[in-house]
Amino acid sequence: MKSRILTGTLVALVAMSTAAVAKSQHHAKAKTPKLYDKTMNPHQIEHPNHLGFNDLHIQAIRHLVPDTHDVHDPKLQVPVHHHCKAYDDSTLVCLMFHSGMKDQDKPIGFEYIITTAQYNSLPEGEKKYWHYHKIEVPRAHASFPDLTAAEAKKIMPAINETYGKVIYFQKPEDKLPIGEPYVVIVQDMPEQD
Repeated sequence: MKSRILTGTLVALVAMSTAAVAKSQHHAKAKTPKLYDKTMNPHQIEHPNHLGFNDLHIQAIRHLVPDTHDVHDPKLQVPVHHHCKAYDDSTLVCLMFHSGMKDQDKPIGFEYIITTAQYNSLPEGEKKYWHYHKIEVPRAHASFPDLTAAEAKKIMPAINETYGKVIYFQKPEDKLPIGEPYVVIVQDMPEQD
């Protein structure tokens, strides 16, 4: 009697297990993974998304806090390289490097990029920390070094309708992150020619 109960239980467990495996295989086949963000990253096919912050490379000036509020302050002319990762929620996070992204270069901060709709949902007191890219991209002489002119032109409408918040955890001249992280109010920086 005990062996029939045990056999019945094992048969039921095997049947349940087989059904669960079949169900999970069905769900795995039903979900098609998103390969890449075609708008923000036309080169994703060449750089698979498991590589991280390779989705979009932006280079811009007016991203380092100047020592003076003079338009000729040299820090305003330093190109800051943004190496960005696009996310499914339409945000981007860009690691920021003041010297490129060679093997031993370390990020000194990041820019968090959101859509206009996401910006509009922010509390009013938070909005002052964000800059509108339609205004700031030209002021920062932003470029896309890894894209062709046609590819850059294609993504500009999407970039223009985003907002960015720049947060640094290290000053470029420091060897290590010293002090507290800080937010840069990009729109308050002196104008450049």
